[in-house]
Amino acid sequence: MKLREPMPELTGATKWINGEVKKEDLIGTKPTLIHFWSISCHLCKEAMPEINELRDEYNEELNVVSVHMPRSEDDLDLNMIEHMALSHDIIQPTYVDSEHVLTNRFENQYVPAYYVFDKEGKLRHFQAGGSGMKMLRKRIDRVLGEE
Repeated sequence: MKLREPMPELTGATKWINGEVKKEDLIGTKPTLIHFWSISCHLCKEAMPEINELRDEYNEELNVVSVHMPRSEDDLDLNMIEHMALSHDIIQPTYVDSEHVLTNRFENQYVPAYYVFDKEGKLRHFQAGGSGMKMLRKRIDRVLGEE
């Protein structure tokens, strides 16, 4: 995805964990962080507490949605995905993307990956990798400051 592109539709999930959201539920209310992760990704597990901290700290100002993107056949076990979400305190809506439907819409190739959309649903920031949480927080703060 390129900056300023609109948020893709959040349809086609294999399953939703913690409740389903639609694009129209997110647009127009507040900015949104969409976070891609995978159960086989060590960096994802390391970053999860920081994502949860952002989710909790910005609860009133920011929508947070996670997307489980499998990297191999081993990542397709729904019970394992649900267990990992529970054990890592992932309480936000989680799109399970076993067929890479959303992954392809986002043209995403990485986990962890972070997409920050403004409240109009335009992509304002993308980053991938386990480090860079300070940069992610700065970008979220910048988008929130524009509201």
